[in-house]
Formats: sequence, structure tokens, C-alpha cells
Amino acid sequence: MELLEQRILRDGKLLPGGILKVDGFLNHQMDPLLLREMAREWARLFADAGVNKVLTIEASGIAMAILVGLELSCPVVFAKKSKTKNLSGEVYSTEVPSFTHGNTNTVIVSKSYLGPEDRVLLIDDFLATGAALIGLKALVEKAGATLVGAGAAIEKRFQGGGDELRKQGVRVESLARIVKMDDSGIQFG
Repeated sequence: MELLEQRILRDGKLLPGGILKVDGFLNHQMDPLLLREMAREWARLFADAGVNKVLTIEASGIAMAILVGLELSCPVVFAKKSKTKNLSGEVYSTEVPSFTHGNTNTVIVSKSYLGPEDRVLLIDDFLATGAALIGLKALVEKAGATLVGAGAAIEKRFQGGGDELRKQGVRVESLARIVKMDDSGIQFG
């Protein structure tokens, strides 16, 4: 998606350790017009998939997922990184390592919100090693739901997560695919 690629080039910042900082428009301060266009593109790409539920992980995927849910006229569920007092009943859970934070989270979804009748689209901001989306895929499988695909705003192709998901049979639609990222800049492909 050229609009997102241009925004990354204009406002993204490369940090040491393979980090692309896009928090000025994507996941801390958000540009709602950009996010709306991204959601429209995912809705177009998955229009024939029969999506009836969008699933993301807290926190940076929530805004994008809500707009996708709006475009697809379906509910949005987010996997929580901790069980809260108001989350009662049984849950699905799985462990998800975070590339950005350097830790592992146990993420949970209430069994009330994900089940065998659901056709689920995963949405996340980054696809690097694939850990978050693989974790969400595990929650979908535990629920007996059908995974129709995964949408990532930015895929760092050189980190292999997208390839791993594709090997597992997941349809992956990334809006910006970075094949190289170093001191000389960012290369899409």
C-alpha cells in the first residue's frame, strides 16, 4: 500500500536493533485517516472470506482492528495480556514472545467471544518474527474457529515471520513489506 509506505519513509525512524519506530502515526499517536484507508484495504482483500470476527492483541493492534471490524460489519476481540477482575469465566490462553518488548506474555480471550462458529481475521501492526500472530492463531485453533487470514500493517520480510505463517497455511496480507532495513534506509518489496 503506497500510502503507508510513503508515510513510513517520511515519518518512520530506524533505531538500533532492527526497530522501526512508527509511533508518531501508527501505534502511539495514530493517524485515523491513514488507519481508515488501511482498514478499507484489508476489508477489500478479505471481502470474500466470510469474516465474522476480527482478533488482535493489546494494545497497538486495537485501533486498526476496530476500523477493520467497522468496514466488515463484525465484532472485534482483543487478546488481553493479563486477566482482569472483570474477566470472568473460562478463557483460551497462549504464550506470546514480544520482539519489541523482549518478554513473553500470556494472552487470553474469553471463551464467550471466540468459538467454532467464528471465521476470524487476525490484525496486527507489525509482523516480524510472527510470534504475535502465531499466538493469535493458536487461540483461534483452541476455540475451534476458522482462521481466514492475517493482516499486518508492516511486515519485516527479512525476519521470517510471514514466511512461517504462510508455511502453516495462513493467508497473510501485509500492507507494507520491508525487505531490507539498515543505515542506508528502508527497501520495500
